[in-house]
Amino acid sequence: MKKFLHLIFLFALTLALSSCASLPPPIISEEPSTPKTRTIIHTVAPAETFWRISKMYNVPVTSIMQVNHMRSPNELKMGQKLVIPQASPLKPVISLYPSRKWKYIIIHHSATDKGNSLVVHKMHLKKGWDKGAGYHFVIDNGTSNKQDGQIEMTPRWIKQEDGAHCKASGMNAKGIGICLIGDFTDERVSRHQMDSLVYLVNKLCRYYNIPTRRIIPHGHVDGAATECPGKHFPWEKFLERTKKALR
Repeated sequence: MKKFLHLIFLFALTLALSSCASLPPPIISEEPSTPKTRTIIHTVAPAETFWRISKMYNVPVTSIMQVNHMRSPNELKMGQKLVIPQASPLKPVISLYPSRKWKYIIIHHSATDKGNSLVVHKMHLKKGWDKGAGYHFVIDNGTSNKQDGQIEMTPRWIKQEDGAHCKASGMNAKGIGICLIGDFTDERVSRHQMDSLVYLVNKLCRYYNIPTRRIIPHGHVDGAATECPGKHFPWEKFLERTKKALR
């Protein structure tokens, strides 16, 4: 009798184990990940609008205006400090305009340790350039209240005007001027700046059908007497990454 009961117990145990093994795995629900937000202070760059700032930080225009006690978009001023509530990590906002004039991309450095598009704009105004910043894009290095690698469009790009960055070979009228903040005769290009430069050049080359042979350092333009963008600018590495991104 005991032997019979023992056999029944083993049979029941085997059934229980086999049924457990056949059960489907548990369903684990995960909440969708959302980017961390925080309140930041944003300095308004030349030609920036509420719409562009809203896109940069993924915050509604109405929220930005409300927290800054502003009733009209016309109250926005260059150089103004704005509180941006619940700002998402900064993302580049690059506007591309249909045009056949852009045939080249010219790379510069600011030859300064610090700066941003506003600093460059004011500096060029002091030089007597009535339209301010001579470049079309500025890539920041983490100084002057801007993030390392932040891409800024200048008024010349937004208005699709000729540059004032390279007279040699008529590049102002046909070359997109990109300036990286920094002095690369002594310093090194930061990783974030290089990542942003490759990203920006890739978008411009694809949209305007610019071949990589027409991406030129300022100092290599025929007739340009300058070492810009500096002896420490990693040109070969930059071109290699750009060509790979364009494949």
